[in-house]
Amino acid sequence: MKTITLIAGARPNFMKIAPIIHAIHEAKSQSIAISYRLVHTGQHYDKKMSGSFFEQLEIPEPHANLEAGGGTQAEQTANIMVRFEQELLANPTDLVLVVGDVTSTMACSITAKKLNIQVAHVEAGIRSGDLSMPEEINRMLTDAITDIFFTTSESANTNLRQAGIPDARIHFVGNTMIDTLLKQRPNFKAPPVWDTLGLAKGKYIVLTLHRPANVDEESQLKAMLDEIIAHTENLPLVFPVHPRTAKILEGLKVSDERLYMIEPLSYLEFNYLVENAKAVITDSGGITEEASIMNVPCLTLRDNTERPETISLGTNELVGTNPEHIKPYLKRLFAGDWKTGGAIPMWDGKTAQRIVEVLTR
Repeated sequence: MKTITLIAGARPNFMKIAPIIHAIHEAKSQSIAISYRLVHTGQHYDKKMSGSFFEQLEIPEPHANLEAGGGTQAEQTANIMVRFEQELLANPTDLVLVVGDVTSTMACSITAKKLNIQVAHVEAGIRSGDLSMPEEINRMLTDAITDIFFTTSESANTNLRQAGIPDARIHFVGNTMIDTLLKQRPNFKAPPVWDTLGLAKGKYIVLTLHRPANVDEESQLKAMLDEIIAHTENLPLVFPVHPRTAKILEGLKVSDERLYMIEPLSYLEFNYLVENAKAVITDSGGITEEASIMNVPCLTLRDNTERPETISLGTNELVGTNPEHIKPYLKRLFAGDWKTGGAIPMWDGKTAQRIVEVLTR
């Protein structure tokens, strides 16, 4: 029996893990000897992660929660490593599978390798080239010690080859986040704000901001919001506010009758809003992937991206962090001059099946 320990540190990680769990269950139903243990590091506390959250994803609640959140980056990394080492000693495994690029991804990979346990990385090889991003450091360190690389794109494959990783260890499988999106799309549901604001398809814009380059400096955040408000005509701006951003906004006096700052939404509610929006303005990498698959125009307020396929093949455009660059892109949007997304290779809802096929070979 091959045993795999699956790691998640934040709510988005579970969206990437869920299809893998489903694929493992399918393999077991075919008498393939494989089992798993789901470990939540507790890196991020999310009040919306209740039993219903796991029910929606059709996965069990984690077998263990390390409750290692809080503190500085270094404190968090240390807490995760200490507690995950105890978890592995108490529950031996053949392989630790990590996803994405959060602190838990890096910390659990290091812990596993020091115990001579193999590591598989889902979303391996993606790079922004921006070392000011904690996520970029997490990706690079994780990939430096990974044994099995599961990639989402040809650009990720190229990055790994350039780092000296042999092709035999690179598996181009696609994007598990899209597996979840396609599976859950029929279940998307309108959040309460849909009726409260009288929203209609294509008649509003979704806004999300949380990256330090955009929100840590009050003047930068205010300038961005002012530009967005000034050039989105008369459409409502629905802004689910990230806790990080909420703290900064408390000191700003940004208000407009079209700007609706609301609490973070559930996965099914948020993607309902994105699917029906005229466009999404964001600095999130994951949202650019989802918007591209749903063919929703996406403006990314970053100077770089680790997901170039969302630009070359999807609906995403890299606007940058200079607020003055926002206007021309919004002008194109309202002129009806936005590109249409095309098919992205392997983003077909079958990524997790391919991952489990590799793991069981």
